[in-house]
Amino acid sequence: MLDVAVIEDPAAAEVSLDPVRARLLSELSRPASATMLAAKVGLPRQKVNYHLKALERHGLVELVEERRKGNVTERVMRATAASYVISPVALDAVAPDPSRSPDQLSARWLLALAAKLVRDVGTLITGAARARKPLATFAIDGEIRFASAADRAAFAQELAAAVTALVGKYHHEGAEGGRDHRVVVAVHPAVPSAAAPAEADRSTTQET
Repeated sequence: MLDVAVIEDPAAAEVSLDPVRARLLSELSRPASATMLAAKVGLPRQKVNYHLKALERHGLVELVEERRKGNVTERVMRATAASYVISPVALDAVAPDPSRSPDQLSARWLLALAAKLVRDVGTLITGAARARKPLATFAIDGEIRFASAADRAAFAQELAAAVTALVGKYHHEGAEGGRDHRVVVAVHPAVPSAAAPAEADRSTTQET
């Protein structure tokens, strides 16, 4: 089972978004049969089997084993991944395009960049899996608390300057045997936990 699987096929995305099938995918983090799942989700076994077949057709669940019980063969299934990400490729005609209106201070442009990141990395993961080769990536994830909006703006300026300097140092246009890489750096307000709705409202108001 993969940690994360990327869904690029529109039909598979549609199947995964069905509430019942999404629940079954969640339950199938551990192998289970239709009979076992029926008791958990409160549906007839035949109905669960119907949904499982749809998930299996699109590669979202896989057969682990078959058990013979009397005259019945029980199929034990498992999700192919612990979690799934739907790539913008699945909605290619309306996928965000960050080149339309680049604006470093726009939250919607950041969202378009994030969507492109999901699309590109998803495509790379799929290709690497088919070629059975490792995929070299790097990411940093952390949090910083700014004392003021002025500090945040100063941080953004220094960060941009530092990244620009590094790119200038290591970028070699036309290097033989080299490979282009994409650099994405983002700063946005942290989303508070559900236990702190007042803080969430305050953060949203400040950034609007």
